[in-house]
Amino acid sequence: MISKLGLYCLYVLDQERARKFYTEKLGFVIHTDAPIGPNLRWLTVCLKDQPNTEMALIQVQEGMSFNKETAEQLKKLVANGTFGFATFQCEDIYATYEELKAKGVEFPKPPKQEFWGIGATFKDDSGNWFSLSQIQKPK
Repeated sequence: MISKLGLYCLYVLDQERARKFYTEKLGFVIHTDAPIGPNLRWLTVCLKDQPNTEMALIQVQEGMSFNKETAEQLKKLVANGTFGFATFQCEDIYATYEELKAKGVEFPKPPKQEFWGIGATFKDDSGNWFSLSQIQKPK
């Protein structure tokens, strides 16, 4: 059976801009940054305390994986927030929300009490959206 997730991919519109967003605003660290061909770069980031779970920031561009038409269509879908959903957890959602908001992270939905805990949603610099959550332990 599957025992853990090691890598997941996220489409981004600009790898360098995404690198700065994830490292400078969200606090991720670079795991791997290596050229893999002409104008192609393998860039992964991870949380400092979770180095074995990487997020590959895959730039949507014509080349190895996409023809020009597909790349253009995918860029529009990414920018519209169609892809790239994950949930990030934190200990104090209100403090994390204020910290990220001060760094320029866009929050379409601020923290709100839900049946499972407290949740908010934010977007990255490409249009991907994420949930920020603080799970509450049952009483």
